[in-house]
Amino acid sequence: MSQNDLKATLENTIAALQKNPAGARLVFKAQTRLLDGVRCAAEVRDFPPLIIDEPPELGGGDAGANPVELILAALGTCQEIVYAAYAAVLGIPLTAVEVTAKGYLDLHGLFGLKEVHSGFQKISFETILKSPADPETISQLVASVEAHCPVLDTLTRPVEVAGTVILNGAPLSVLASDAA
Repeated sequence: MSQNDLKATLENTIAALQKNPAGARLVFKAQTRLLDGVRCAAEVRDFPPLIIDEPPELGGGDAGANPVELILAALGTCQEIVYAAYAAVLGIPLTAVEVTAKGYLDLHGLFGLKEVHSGFQKISFETILKSPADPETISQLVASVEAHCPVLDTLTRPVEVAGTVILNGAPLSVLASDAA
């Protein structure tokens, strides 16, 4: 989609949301299932299943990215999408956007060997932009993206997480976290 077409699409969406603010509230869904070993399939909307697996050293067959790599991919691609969207709406030319995200994880937490978090201890990313626009304009674009990227926002603030475990059709346990 061209930058002009993207701008028109987004401006139409923004106008529709201004007329109907309730239309802004969405629920996204992914359904996953364990296939074999640690290989899983994830289904999102009507797309073909996404295979998620672990590398051999973590018991997998390396048939796909693992869940923590998908978090990093989600961060990078969300940043790129929000750059494209904001640049289009603001009329800022972008010729390239590339993000490299890294996550630092201590396997002691996963295996219960030490009292450390099982998730990432730190996430870092580098964004490479190419544009004929001046640095001040690009700095304003960067600020907009960092303020409005949904995945970055999700990763940098407490989010309520709720879950239920069902065993043979009956609830077994409930997880509820309070977002600060």
